[in-house]
Amino acid sequence: MSVSVASPPESTSLLTALGAGLPPDALLTGDAERALHSRDAAPFGVAGRPAVVVLPETVEQVRHVVRTARALGVPVVPQGARTGLAGAANAVDGCVVLSLVRMDRVLEIDTANRLVRCEPGVVTADLAAAVARHGLCYPPDPASWETCTIGGNIATGAGGLCCVKYGVTADYVLGLTVVLADGEILRTGRRTVKGVAGYDLTRLFVGSEGTLGVIVEATLALRPSRPPELALLARFGSAADAGEAVAAIVRAGHTPSALELMDRTTTAAVAALGHPLLADDAGREAATLIVASDAPDAPERLAEMAGLCREAKALSVTVAADAAETRGVLDARRMVMPALTARAREVAGEAAAFIEDVAVPRDRLAALVDRIEEIAEEYGLYIATAGHAGDGNLHPAVVFDRSDPDAVRRAEEAYDAIMAAGLELGGTITGEHGVGVLKRDWLERELPARNLRLQQDIKRLLDPEGLLNPGKVLA
Repeated sequence: MSVSVASPPESTSLLTALGAGLPPDALLTGDAERALHSRDAAPFGVAGRPAVVVLPETVEQVRHVVRTARALGVPVVPQGARTGLAGAANAVDGCVVLSLVRMDRVLEIDTANRLVRCEPGVVTADLAAAVARHGLCYPPDPASWETCTIGGNIATGAGGLCCVKYGVTADYVLGLTVVLADGEILRTGRRTVKGVAGYDLTRLFVGSEGTLGVIVEATLALRPSRPPELALLARFGSAADAGEAVAAIVRAGHTPSALELMDRTTTAAVAALGHPLLADDAGREAATLIVASDAPDAPERLAEMAGLCREAKALSVTVAADAAETRGVLDARRMVMPALTARAREVAGEAAAFIEDVAVPRDRLAALVDRIEEIAEEYGLYIATAGHAGDGNLHPAVVFDRSDPDAVRRAEEAYDAIMAAGLELGGTITGEHGVGVLKRDWLERELPARNLRLQQDIKRLLDPEGLLNPGKVLA
């Protein structure tokens, strides 16, 4: 338990009321702990100072926290592992941070119906490992899957590398248990494969970022274990050529298990880190496409997709022959973050990297990559772009010196320019990271006015006092 600090009278009343229904070690009030829980992983965006961090272990404890906070008019900010990149878990001044990481039990694995029930604090990779022991698979695999939680994945609508074939988190949520703003419990969804009775309230809460209720349990669909996959790595002289290869693969009816793009800047960073397939001089000036297949006839499928890459002017194509070589190919994509971290170390001052999230129609992917390269030159910034080419979702990473006000300004303006480019190309401001605080203004630009008003009406209906994660998603 943290060391308590002096609190104003209203904070003392809050702590006393919360403590009446919680174990002593569930309340964290130390300066360091409150600072640690003040924000998620987004480098931009306002964040306040919480009055207290609460770590409940049961649904009843969550209800107690929500009811107590409502009675005192105190905002509640739900949090998971704080790996989010949009500021959705950022605290507001004087709030209760409701950290759900201790609610980390897998409650049921139903092999006959291929579903799992779990609490929100279960780490995504741990859930995948638990169901794998039963010959089943939970496909969603966000990049932070070894640390992010199921509750956070659901709250932000997370995606992952394999979503081009297997879909995103929303596609696997069968039902939820949610604590509403008044402390009441709402159960949504079902355990059946089919079910269309009434409005789909489950989907309403998926991607709501803690603004409509606190997710305390999830029922998730499972699949049989995925078969082994094979992969190829193709290098292209331009993003346009790589984009044409993506379009050709889709047009031909292929459904790869991964279809990942790295622009020339990202490829060079991975090459500098020593990936053997990119280490030669040609590799440092190329855009890279990584394609994987776990189909029963994966060798034949991969050979066909390799041919399509060559027809799209690939400079080289390396096709893995076995599992070990496949790991080597896929390692190139997994090395993106370490490579950008290494690049950030070369930045003078206080290096930071902002990972963007924008999605466009697949046939506009190359145009977006080209525009991002222009933005990098225009603002004098290092911007490396990688992403899920199979569904048009790119993640430009802007590396800058956080201690330099001019660099921060240019990074923020570049961020806005990337958002504008995505919308101009018929896309969306977020494919899987969510809106949080960073994209509230841009959400107003993307959504029609009537659509936005309806969402605001839903927020007021479920949270009339506006105490659940205020200031997120909707301005």
